Amino acid sequence: MTGYTVLILLVAAERIAELVVARRNAAWSRAHGGLSYGDGHYPVMVALHTGLLAGCLVETHLSGRPFLPLLGWPMLALTIGAQALRWWCISTLGPRWNTRVIVVPGLPLVDSGPYRLLRHPNYLAVAVEGLALPLVHGAWLTATGFTLLNLPLLAVRLRCENAALALSAPPPAAATSSCSTC
Repeated sequence: MTGYTVLILLVAAERIAELVVARRNAAWSRAHGGLSYGDGHYPVMVALHTGLLAGCLVETHLSGRPFLPLLGWPMLALTIGAQALRWWCISTLGPRWNTRVIVVPGLPLVDSGPYRLLRHPNYLAVAVEGLALPLVHGAWLTATGFTLLNLPLLAVRLRCENAALALSAPPPAAATSSCSTC
C-alpha cells in the first residue's frame, strides 16, 4: 500500500467521522425545530465527494505517474490546511454544523472563528481539498473533473444555504436612538 493510498484512506475515515458528527448534529437541530433545505442536491454532493476519493486512487493507479515532490508536498500541505479549516468550521458551529442544510429558526448567524473572516469557509476548504488532494500524486484529471463539477454544485449549495439562513435568521433588532424626537 502506497503512502498516497494511506492518505486517501485517512481522508475517507475523516469523511466517516464527519458523517457521524453530522448525524448527531442533525438530531440536535431537529430537536430544536431545525428545518431541512436542499435535500435534492445532497445525493449529487455525496456522489461527487465519493468520486473524488475513488478518482484519486484510480487515476494514480492507472496512470503510473510518479510522485513529484515539487508538486506533491505543497499540495499535501494545502490538503492538511483544508482539513484543519474544515474542523475549525465544525468546532465553531458546534451542533449547528452539518453536511446537510439544516437550520434552526431564530438562531443568529455565527460570526466567530473562521466565520468572522468568510461567510462560508467550509466551502473554501472543500474547493482547496478537491484541487489539492488529487494533485498530491499528480491526479490532474481528477482535480480538474472534481473542480469543474463542484463549481455548479457549489453555486446551488450556496444559493440554498443563503436562502435557508435568510429565512431562518431572527428579525433584525429594532434600531434604537438616543434622540427622543426621532
